[in-house]
Amino acid sequence: MSDRTRIHVIISGRVQGVAYRYFAEKWAVSLAVTGWVRNLYDGRVEVVAEGARVNLDLFLEKLRNGPRMALVDDVDVRWEEYTGEFPNFEITFSGD
Repeated sequence: MSDRTRIHVIISGRVQGVAYRYFAEKWAVSLAVTGWVRNLYDGRVEVVAEGARVNLDLFLEKLRNGPRMALVDDVDVRWEEYTGEFPNFEITFSGD
């Protein structure tokens, strides 16, 4: 039984224009988490990430705090099945 899993996260608050995506990328890489982060057109940030459950828990803790200039109001997390589709963690283009 694998401890690897996946999260789909939507972060709202003052999370754009404060280096949130770079903050998420830095922590994902340091925690051996793969996936992506992107800004949404409505001002929120979306993250899809995979890795060991313990690392994703630590990653979520970081996402809830955000970088110094961010003000995180809400973090909506969906736990999903691990797919192994991501070779690394990257910043992607904005989405819906």
